[in-house]
Amino acid sequence: MGIKGKLDKMVVLACEDCKERNYTTTKNKKVHKERMELKKYCPTCKKHTNHKETK
Repeated sequence: MGIKGKLDKMVVLACEDCKERNYTTTKNKKVHKERMELKKYCPTCKKHTNHKETK
């Protein structure tokens, strides 16, 4: 998976409940400075939970 532009960076999303790192995505750090938070499906918890961007 390639990165879209020079300003886009790969970020890892981790489940808030079980702390499992499940997803990777890109984000433009110049436009979105705060940490990303999305509601995604966690296969470990087997339910939809909030996933936050990790370091």
